[in-house]
Amino acid sequence: MTRILTYPQHARATLTLGLPLVGSHLAQMALHVTDTVMLGWYGVAELAAVVLGASVFFITFILGAGFAQAVMPMVAQALGRGDEAQVRRDTRMGLWLSIGFGVLTYPLFWWSEAILLAAAQQPEVAELAQDYLRIAGFGMIPALLVMVLKSYLAALERTQVVLWATIAAVVANIGLNWALIFGNWGAPELGVQGAAIASVAVQVLTLLVLCGYAAWLPALRRFHLFQRFWRPDWPALRQVFRLGTPIGLTSLAEGGLFQASALMMGWIGTVELAAHGIALEVAALAFMVHVGLSNAATVRTGRAMGMGDARGLRDGALVAIALSLGFGLVMVALFLTFPAPIIALFLDVSKPESAQIIAFGTVLLAFAALFQIADAVQVMALGLLRGVQDTRVPMWLAAVSYWVIGIPVSYALAFPLGMGGPGLWLGLVIGLTVAAALLMVRFWSRAPRA
Repeated sequence: MTRILTYPQHARATLTLGLPLVGSHLAQMALHVTDTVMLGWYGVAELAAVVLGASVFFITFILGAGFAQAVMPMVAQALGRGDEAQVRRDTRMGLWLSIGFGVLTYPLFWWSEAILLAAAQQPEVAELAQDYLRIAGFGMIPALLVMVLKSYLAALERTQVVLWATIAAVVANIGLNWALIFGNWGAPELGVQGAAIASVAVQVLTLLVLCGYAAWLPALRRFHLFQRFWRPDWPALRQVFRLGTPIGLTSLAEGGLFQASALMMGWIGTVELAAHGIALEVAALAFMVHVGLSNAATVRTGRAMGMGDARGLRDGALVAIALSLGFGLVMVALFLTFPAPIIALFLDVSKPESAQIIAFGTVLLAFAALFQIADAVQVMALGLLRGVQDTRVPMWLAAVSYWVIGIPVSYALAFPLGMGGPGLWLGLVIGLTVAAALLMVRFWSRAPRA
């Protein structure tokens, strides 16, 4: 008989699982921040090239990471049913699909200069970005395999190792960047290529650590994850592909919304674009908390689904939503109370343009406060829907919300209606709010009833 949990017990279980995932997501962001800061010390053209190259890599990565994210609910449901063989099969096929995606997308990185020139980028920056991507592209496969293993371990509620492995990766990345970008400690000075080598090395090292943990930890040996790795399981592969492709496309649609907003803000002005970038970075840090809680909700919903525990699934979903909304309200208060000091943390306030950036960024953080709640609800709804293995319809709901509503409304408010940057962000709020409403209605209409 399934044990009925109280709401506080659901909250404790969600936080125990979710907080290490929150930490790992924040640490993952720190990898990007350290690359940006250290290349900024090295040179302006190199910084621009790596920012551009990293954007190309990231957009490709989030598409391929859909397979890894599909593994999480599939493993959770298999565990809920007590089917340990299926745990191995689903994870293994997620690893297979990630390898295939990495191989298929590498030509994009090899010939990236031509693609970037066609997108009207500066020739010097495009050439340096290609130098970066030709090396960094080799990191796509290990980066995706790491994501699959993180999903597998999260579904097994082994989230502490995910956190510590990511923190270790940040430390290693800083050290390797210091050596290879600048030529310190007797290493050659390689600039953007050094940053790429550091990234690939960190991804490979993280993969080895997680593989070792998954293969040799006594409690996990019973899954025999890498036993006869070469053997295909076509039904499991099809299921991971069927669930993972819409997840990747959903992430791509959301990422594209914010990429398009940056492009349009660039049409308004340099100061506005700088403030936009800072405000988005602040919002993204808060968003990582919601992502971690959403991942926990995916695992717990998948477990409940596998056990046939409809009441536990619905109660757990309510608690996860409440936790995410509670944190969102704290961020709303913070953004509205201390906007200028938050923006100033990212600037040298002695520079003359800083005052303008702080003033404009303060306005944008008010809109970031508005979309905190919508962003929390939409990412939590996606996590819950993935837990019940519902990904195709949510993909279309997200695409319509972001691309049919969000981007056109942002453009209309910013330019034809003359609202500028605030109008652009109001459009983001509207798109995210529509997505949150549609996705949450979808989940509660699909959630099994007790």
